[in-house]
Amino acid sequence: MSLELGHATPRKPPFKYAAYTRVGFSDTDAQGIVYYGRYLPYFDLARVEYHRHLQLFRVDSEHELVMRASTVEYFAPARFDDLLEVFVRLERIGRTSITYEFAAYRVEGDLLMVTARQTLVLLDVGERRARPIPEAFKERMRAFEGDDLELAVAAA
Repeated sequence: MSLELGHATPRKPPFKYAAYTRVGFSDTDAQGIVYYGRYLPYFDLARVEYHRHLQLFRVDSEHELVMRASTVEYFAPARFDDLLEVFVRLERIGRTSITYEFAAYRVEGDLLMVTARQTLVLLDVGERRARPIPEAFKERMRAFEGDDLELAVAAA
C-alpha cells in the first residue's frame, strides 16, 4: 500500500509540494513548545513524501542519499497539537549532491514557523563514497520543479 501523506500545491511558490504533520506531546519541551531538534523529523517526512510523489523513493539498492548539512532558522514557536504544513522543494542539483529548501507553516493563521536548507549526498553504500546523481533522477526532478530549478542545475 502506498499512502501519500503529502500533496502537490501551488500555494507557496516556488514550493510545489507539502506534507502535513501534527505536533505531538513528545515533540514539546518543558515550556510546551516544539523542541528545536524535533523539526528535523518534520523535514524528513516532507522530503520522503516528496520523493514518493515523484516515484523516486530510492535511487537504487546500491546507493543512498545521506545528510551532509542542515541549516534551520526559527521564527515562531509551535505547540502541542498544532497542525503544520511543511513545504519542500528541490533547490539545487549538483554533481553528487542535492539541496532541499523547507518552510513549515502553522495551518491556523498561515504563520511561518521555521525554514531550513538541507544538502544530501548520493553515497555508494558498499564503497562509502560519493557518486554522481543519475540523469534519470535529475530529469524527473527537473520535470517537477521546472524553471525554479533550472538556474541551479545550469550552475552545478
